[in-house]
Parts: sequence; C-alpha cells; structure tokens
Amino acid sequence: MNAWHVHADLMGRYLSGSLDPALAMSVDAHLGGCAACRAAVPYEEEWLAGGWQRLADEAGLPASGPAERLLLRAGLPGHLARLVTATPTLSRAWLVAVVAVLAFGVIAARQTDQALPLFLVLAPVLPPAGIAAAYGPRVDPAHEMLAATPLSGARLLLTRSTAVLATAFALAGLASPLLPAPPWLSAAWLLPALALTSGCLALSTRVPLPLAAFAAAGLWLTGVAAAAGAAGDWRVSFHPAAQILYGCAALLLTVLAYRRRDRLDPGEPR
Repeated sequence: MNAWHVHADLMGRYLSGSLDPALAMSVDAHLGGCAACRAAVPYEEEWLAGGWQRLADEAGLPASGPAERLLLRAGLPGHLARLVTATPTLSRAWLVAVVAVLAFGVIAARQTDQALPLFLVLAPVLPPAGIAAAYGPRVDPAHEMLAATPLSGARLLLTRSTAVLATAFALAGLASPLLPAPPWLSAAWLLPALALTSGCLALSTRVPLPLAAFAAAGLWLTGVAAAAGAAGDWRVSFHPAAQILYGCAALLLTVLAYRRRDRLDPGEPR
C-alpha cells in the first residue's frame, strides 16, 4: 500500500507540466499504483488535447498542412488525412509534372486540331503512373515502418491509390473544358482512365506494381494506335461503343482486384 499521496500543489504542477523530469517520473510511477491519486487527474478533453499537443511539440511532429486540414474538414479521420497527404506520389514535383503534361496537351490542342488526341491519350495514363509511385520499398522511405502497421498492404495501397486517382482526375477535369472540342469528347478520357487504373491494380496481384502500371499504359497506347491505324480515325478509341467497353472493363477489373485484394501488396515478393 502507498504510504503517501500526491498533494494538491504537486498535482497541479504535474498537470501543468512544470515539474522537473525526475519528479514527474516519480509521480507517474505513483499514479500507476494509487487509484486514489489517479482519480484526482481530470478527464477533460481540453486538458487531454493540450497534453497531446505538448507531446507532438516535444516529438517534433510536423504541423498539418493546408491539404490535410482540408481533408479533416471534409470528415476524413486524422490518421487517414495525414497518410493521404504523406503519399510519396502527391509530392510537389509529381503535381508539377502532371500539370505540365496536361498544360502541354491543352496548348498543343488549341494550336492545332491534330494535337487533340495527345491530351485524350495521355490523360488516362496519369493515374496508373502515379499509383505505381504511391507505395512500395523503392519509392517510399517509410515503407518498412508502415509495413509493420495495420494499414500496410492492400489497405494502404488502395487508400493512396484513391488519393492519386482523385488528384489526377481533378487536374485533368480542370483542363478538359479548355480543349477545343465538344464536351463529350473533352471528357472521353474518364472511362479509359478508370479502366487503366482498375487494370493496373488487378495486374499488380500478379506482378510488381510498377510493371503492372507500365504494362497497362503500354497496352492502352498500343491499342489506341492500332485502332486508329485500322479505322483511319483516331476518334474510334473514344466513340460511345468504346466507352461502353471501357466502363465494363473497369467494373470487371475492379471486382477482380477486390477478390484478390489479399495479394494487393507490391512490397511482397511474387
């Protein structure tokens, strides 16, 4: 049984964080074995929040950025908001590269109608390319640490893939109205992008993720070139019949990737 208890003045200094480390550790040890003194510790949300903030300050944790705060306001849990904004792909360099590619496509299309296919063909490739750099030991410095957490594997990959896909879609969506084309044609990259993304994830259950992304992009570019050569019209890959095919492919490949989700971990050897 404890022979002494933490008096009010000492408890106040302990709760305010003003005790020296040795004395604070002594009070910690006492509280672990004394229910009466533990009952004197207030359970107030404001006090707990202040304690966690002091801990974050002492540990040197980075402050939340604008993107993370926006996700928090949108209702995303704090750990997922930080995980999404820490995705390696969503770096400033990658975002600048995506904007540059889209801007080049738009400018070229506005200069000549013959350059319009450039935008429509490249836009679907951006999401799988970004997803390939979203997770894995070669691209994520914290991969080994994250691999030991419950978020590793398929859950982490799908979370980051969703963030990359949403970002790429948002940027390409902002660029589409600037194209000198009818609305239906300006948006004709959407379903191919979904199909390529689903195909990339489904294929990554068999081969490493970068190889899956490269293969999906290669099949897309080869297929568009072959269809244009056979029909004599580059628009054939974006006609309504082709859009239906892309939509069905995206759905089927998404189901396949989900059913094989236990293998959606590019960090594991095949």
